[in-house]
Amino acid sequence: MTLFYFLLILLFGFFFLVLKRLLPLTELYPYIHCGLCNGFYIDATTITECLHSFCKSCIVKHFFYSNMCPNCGIVVHQTQPLYNLRPDRQLQDIVYKTVPYLEEAERAQMRAFYKERRLPIPKPVNTAKSSMLPIKFLKQKQRDHMPQSIFTIPPELDVSLMLDFVGSNEVFHLQPLERKYIRVSGEATIRHVELFIRRKMELSPNMKVDVVCGEHLLEQRQSLREVQITMGENALQDGMLVLQFGLVLPTQ
Repeated sequence: MTLFYFLLILLFGFFFLVLKRLLPLTELYPYIHCGLCNGFYIDATTITECLHSFCKSCIVKHFFYSNMCPNCGIVVHQTQPLYNLRPDRQLQDIVYKTVPYLEEAERAQMRAFYKERRLPIPKPVNTAKSSMLPIKFLKQKQRDHMPQSIFTIPPELDVSLMLDFVGSNEVFHLQPLERKYIRVSGEATIRHVELFIRRKMELSPNMKVDVVCGEHLLEQRQSLREVQITMGENALQDGMLVLQFGLVLPTQ
């Protein structure tokens, strides 16, 4: 009996330690909720430009009237922001494992939606059968069903930029511009280029950004297509429009 009580005490002690280490859902909520609907992520979708996540339906509706991220305000895409959305399966799995019964409730709501409209209910993917198929066949099947938009560049992204920083990151103590080569719409303006530089280099609002092409200081309202036509072949290098930019420290 002494051994029995000893094992029982150890068992209760183990459960006590486990319960003590469990985090309340309120502490996890800021990391698993959508900033648009304030609910838990459903079909978690991430913006590739800034890595902010939302429910798929929420962010798609938001992009109907705006092409900017609801969290940080960065321009996701000039004309087609949906191109920069990617499903985040790992994040959605974390949400479903963290919030009890959420996945079952969402599936029940989906079945009710299709049943009410007399539509066929989509069948779930049979992972057990697919896992038994040869790897070569699975890879070929994935390639056949891969959306082509992932590999093709939209036609409206017709200007290739090379951003050349005229200065020193060590002097200004700034983040380096990692994306030196970008492809954007010709309708984008120099102001959009400046906002991109400010975002990526984490510039202070009172620091001035001067964008130059050749020996000409560009105005914020000028479009990239206008600059490319005006400057001609002299502004191009390997087919890319070369823009140099410098930073002016705020006056004391």
